[in-house]
Amino acid sequence: MRCVGHIVRIRSGNVNRRAAGWPGRCSRGILARMNDYLPAPDRYGRTPYRRCGRSGVQLPAISLGLWHNFGSVDVHDTCRAIARTAFDNGVIHFDLANNYGPEPGSAETTFGRILREDLGRYRDELVVSTKAGYGMWPGPYGDHGSRKYLVASCDQSLRRLGLDYVDIFYHHRPDPDTDLEESMLALDHIVRSGRALYVGISNYNAADTRRATAILRELKTPFVIHQFCYNLLNRNPERDGLPQTLLDLGLGGICFSPLAQGLLTARYLSGDIPADSRAGRGGFLKPSAITPELLTRLRALDAHAKERGQTLAQMSLAWLLSRPGVTSALVGASRPAQLLDSLGALSNADFTADELTLLDRLSGVCP
Repeated sequence: MRCVGHIVRIRSGNVNRRAAGWPGRCSRGILARMNDYLPAPDRYGRTPYRRCGRSGVQLPAISLGLWHNFGSVDVHDTCRAIARTAFDNGVIHFDLANNYGPEPGSAETTFGRILREDLGRYRDELVVSTKAGYGMWPGPYGDHGSRKYLVASCDQSLRRLGLDYVDIFYHHRPDPDTDLEESMLALDHIVRSGRALYVGISNYNAADTRRATAILRELKTPFVIHQFCYNLLNRNPERDGLPQTLLDLGLGGICFSPLAQGLLTARYLSGDIPADSRAGRGGFLKPSAITPELLTRLRALDAHAKERGQTLAQMSLAWLLSRPGVTSALVGASRPAQLLDSLGALSNADFTADELTLLDRLSGVCP
């Protein structure tokens, strides 16, 4: 692993150069300015970069995921400000999928607009990824892992993004009904046809990751990364042996839901469920999941984070980035300040062995 740069001050990217010098402020009036964006010239000194396995790909320790908050229902000026803030702080990796929104596809459309407005001139500095594997349109070829679906979906994503190619194209989930070789051959074709530079997989277990790697290496396809769900509360990848598998195979690992859908933040510590939270809106996180036992664990973790001088979210991200096999953590953000708080995790990313044992106990991994 190679790290470049170090953490210095963090700049809010929703301002123009004349307004520089007030990091962390988020002015809605400034957000609306058009065509006046110049990125921070010292952006590459603000975030460490980590090599993706044994490949030439280097990703920021924290990357921006557009699963939520970049859909057609979201305020575009806020989306634009978040993207600017990311790039101003060296976050060059923007992760999408064909079904991100809502509505499905609209996150790619939103980011395509941001590329036209602000970031397109810096395309060669960006790592843009997208995926296919979940339902997008009716019929047998609108889902899963067939060659027809994956290639068609990639073409649709490129049109929405307004790009000739993406840097990384993923198969978003394994398809038990399609031979793995067909899905991997489709990824190979997507690279050879110029639609993507590299490929990855997501949500595959360790055994299927080894099988996919064997096929793609025989094809000499530039397979560089696995995207999977991993956080302090979800240790399933450890039980499966996936992080060690990635190390053995020389692959990068990027983790989504590093804050467990917001559980590993201060959002629910009071025991109340805010109406505008993910649990309150009735999404993937259900109110029934926030049990008294879980709240006890979260409050204990929060207390230790405070001892470290961090928020619960910052400590959780720092812990994840300390784990073997993890190249980058994918964070979401509903406003620039939330992204800045996540980036603050990088200023205290070291843990003692005793701390790691304590965090295992507090998160419920061991008694």
